[in-house]
Parts: sequence; C-alpha cells; structure tokens
Amino acid sequence: MTSTSPPPGLARLNALEEPAARAALHEVCAATAWVKHLLAARPYATADALYTESDTATAALSAADLDEAVAGHPPIGRPRPGDPVSAREQRGMAGASDALRAELLELNLAYQERFGHVFLICATGRTGEEMRDAARERLGDTPERERATVRTELGRINRVRLARLVEEDRPA
Repeated sequence: MTSTSPPPGLARLNALEEPAARAALHEVCAATAWVKHLLAARPYATADALYTESDTATAALSAADLDEAVAGHPPIGRPRPGDPVSAREQRGMAGASDALRAELLELNLAYQERFGHVFLICATGRTGEEMRDAARERLGDTPERERATVRTELGRINRVRLARLVEEDRPA
C-alpha cells in the first residue's frame, strides 16, 4: 500500500502561517515575485505540483526579479561563512586546489564584469573543475543567451532547495 499523504516538509509548508511560509520560501529564492507566486498557489497536493509552480514562477520573473534572485547567491567558491546551504551546494569546491580556487575567482570577477552579477550555476553535484569549465564557456555567451542560462540554472537551484524543504522531517 502506498501513502498518498504529502512529504512531511510539504505538509508543513502548506500549514505554515503566511509570514513563516514567506520566510521559508525566501530561503529557497530571493526573488519577492517568485515567493509571492508560490504563496498564492498554496496548498500543494504534491511535491511535483510545487516544483511545477516554481518552474512557472521562475519563467515569469522580470529582468529585475531575476536580478533580485541572483543577488541572493554567493559567488561560486566563496560560500557565505556560517551558511550551511551554500556550503552544501558548493561542496564540489571543498577539496579544490588553491590554483583552482584562484582561477575560479578570476573567472567570477571576469564574469561579473561582463554580465553585472555573480556567475550562477546549480553547483549541487558538480566538481570544482566542472564549475570552472562552465564559467569559462559561459563567458563567451551573449548577454541574452546568458540571461536565459541564468534563468535555467536558477530554476534548477530552486528545485533542489524545494526538494530539501519538502522532504525534511523537521520544522522549517
């Protein structure tokens, strides 16, 4: 027999008062419009419904909303001190050599100079070398193409973070 009850974290997200739900969702994505969109669609019957709504909200972000979302992310290779989320997501950099860290820092700076924001990539499950290679490749993108890539990467990050949120068996 299979259970039809939602995962513990999803049931908790559905039941949270709006301010607490807003705070939990803001930890997933810093874009206010994204958070409002997901709040308005509660309750969610399934995690897949939540992920689909997240994808819809991410696709609908204006340029300013996307900037707000990206501003909530630390540079690759420099997770925020004391932030277990960014440290976990950037785990692929944990054993990186000093040379790789220095190269990624230079790439981050060149990327930020070219595009005006941090290099955003869904780092979960990627090695430092893979992230470096992606940064190198994306530096050659047009601003329009890079904007589309950033939106796609943000959607992936949001899904990873939502999955952790809805599967958690503890209060948010």
